[in-house]
Amino acid sequence: MLLYNRAEEASSKHWTLSRMFRNLLIVFMFVYITSIYTAQKDVYKYKPIYPHWKKKQPAFACGVTVQNDPIIKVNNLKTFMVGSYIEHRKEVKMIRTITIMFRSENAEYHCLLCCNGLNVSVPATRDIHSDHFGFEYGTAYVTCKVPETCTKPTHVAITSRSPEEDGSLQDIQAFQPVRNQEEKKDFPYDFTVCISVMYDYDNVLELVQAMEMFKILGVQKVAIYKTNCTSDTQKVLDYYVRQNFVEIIPWNLTPHNITVSRGWKKSDSPGELHYFGQIPALNDCVYRYMYQSRYVALQNLEELILPMKSKNWPELLPELERQYGQMGSFEFENHYFPLSIKDSSAKYSPDSWKKVRGVNILEHITRISNDPNQFNNIKVIVNPRLVFKATVHGIFPSINGSVRVDPGIARMYNMRSIPNEIVAKRFQIRDPHLRDYAESLIPVVSKVLEEALGDY
Repeated sequence: MLLYNRAEEASSKHWTLSRMFRNLLIVFMFVYITSIYTAQKDVYKYKPIYPHWKKKQPAFACGVTVQNDPIIKVNNLKTFMVGSYIEHRKEVKMIRTITIMFRSENAEYHCLLCCNGLNVSVPATRDIHSDHFGFEYGTAYVTCKVPETCTKPTHVAITSRSPEEDGSLQDIQAFQPVRNQEEKKDFPYDFTVCISVMYDYDNVLELVQAMEMFKILGVQKVAIYKTNCTSDTQKVLDYYVRQNFVEIIPWNLTPHNITVSRGWKKSDSPGELHYFGQIPALNDCVYRYMYQSRYVALQNLEELILPMKSKNWPELLPELERQYGQMGSFEFENHYFPLSIKDSSAKYSPDSWKKVRGVNILEHITRISNDPNQFNNIKVIVNPRLVFKATVHGIFPSINGSVRVDPGIARMYNMRSIPNEIVAKRFQIRDPHLRDYAESLIPVVSKVLEEALGDY
């Protein structure tokens, strides 16, 4: 009986240990599977922002590869497609393609349309913009009429026929989507800012300040034509892309062997295309947001168009239209705030910001007077549906024209490096109006820096 009890006890202990081991194994497997699921969920969560782990399959239209981003080369010519759009403001339905074109090249252009699954070729005309500043390349429109049989041209390619060739159309590299298919009256955004071009950008602090100032002023979207930037800048851009506040349009001309200038004047800044291709990018942005935004501002990141009496743009623009009428463009005169003159008040210069690379715009409250005998630069807020061509400082003649806004109503604040000899010749004016926004600006900038850069 004793032997039986001992055997039974041993058997019972063995069964208990087996059950404990089995339960531990089940718990381990549950934790392991849960961790894998969570990791995979995080991967899918960020897939729209960081899709590099999986190569996208190419899209096709009418049997031809589709490329959504600029820049697309036109077969054997020195012409590059930037963006293609339906032009609704003409009596006849047309497609307008914004291009970068070698101005002296002679060719006959055609549009190859993808219509209802079929390729249709139609003749096209070109219009080279006059604001090329003497560079070999310039902005040009290639425009073609849409045949009545083509109810919806979804994609287009530009092809050429030069006088020396036999008249056959050349092979095309890719189709480009035709945007602005519908003429809309209601828009998802009231205000969009177009930034062109972001090149070698590392001014992280001012970038965040600009984005948050845009929000305070009433902007809902910022389009940035980006070539390259630092890793910290990219982290900030990714942060705003996730918020759906920023759209990045890739802008890289280097693979196409176009030498861009770093300045506006060819004699001082050699190259083949004016200032990183700023002008074609600006024109593309106007057309891209023509039926997405009620107004579009064309400016740089170091520039802010500030109302002097209103709080923001939603209050300012109705006032401008009451005073000046429904204009195609409102021009805001530039006022320089030299970076060499600083007012580093602790109230407007948080210690945490000093660890971030870039300019603190709140430290610059001294502007220099404008020379009344010289042209003072402007930047504009436009109604894109009234605009046909944009340039660096304003627009070409548009529907209803342009008007220079009284600086007492609104003006452009421009924080940048100014040569000392120019600063010495001008009057210095204390202008702390930007600090009227500081109470709202400082906490949101600090929050974004922490969330976008972590332990910066």
